[in-house]
Amino acid sequence: IVTRLAREKGIKILPVDSEHSAIFQSLQGNPKKIKKILLTASGGPFFGKTRAELSNITPEQALKHPNWSMGAKITIDSASMMNKGFEVIEARWLFDIPVEKIQVLVHPQSVVHSAVQFVDGSVKAQLGTPDMRMPIQYALTYPERWQSDVPRLDLFATQNLTFEEPDLQRFPNLALAYEAINRGGNMPCVLNAANEVVNQAFRDGKCGFLQMSDVIANTMERTTFIAEPSYEDYVQTDKEARMLAMKLLKL
Repeated sequence: IVTRLAREKGIKILPVDSEHSAIFQSLQGNPKKIKKILLTASGGPFFGKTRAELSNITPEQALKHPNWSMGAKITIDSASMMNKGFEVIEARWLFDIPVEKIQVLVHPQSVVHSAVQFVDGSVKAQLGTPDMRMPIQYALTYPERWQSDVPRLDLFATQNLTFEEPDLQRFPNLALAYEAINRGGNMPCVLNAANEVVNQAFRDGKCGFLQMSDVIANTMERTTFIAEPSYEDYVQTDKEARMLAMKLLKL
């Protein structure tokens, strides 16, 4: 709905999230020559842990993000990789690109904020310290770049930059986000609504870390599917999905 209105009104949407700002900046000069978007993820505090270890995660552990300070709700989403799933959906609409051309890379250092591979094989990336003031300022001053006092990236100190594929078995929320955008219609709305419920329940000690994904998946299966939803349909879908998720959690 938003991107369609932006096209109709001739309005440019300027992203402020660090990953989408990085993609936006990398696309300057070559907006239609994309082979693949490389969306980076820190992996959160639990990347590398087994499912057995994840089953005992507490809210206090999940709220300790290694790189970013984002507030409780988004920090939990980052730990479960749901936040990255939302960013995949956002990138699909912001940059009008098929979801199969969006690849998630786990990059624990959070230095490469995202990158774009072009049809000629070249890759452009935007690098910087993990500080949200940079992408927000760029959106406010675009197309200019203003002086800022954010910490400067020291590549000599950084040294090693690593990239790995996400494990969708241990972090199924990312797979659920891809499923939602592939099914289309109101399914991303269902994903978001169910996640709002389980995220809060986990923080309140009423839902296990791995249980969050199970509840979201079951809510997606049971909520009424609408292929071409209106705004009013989205509002109703949100209510229905929240009620189903709460029922599954016995709240």
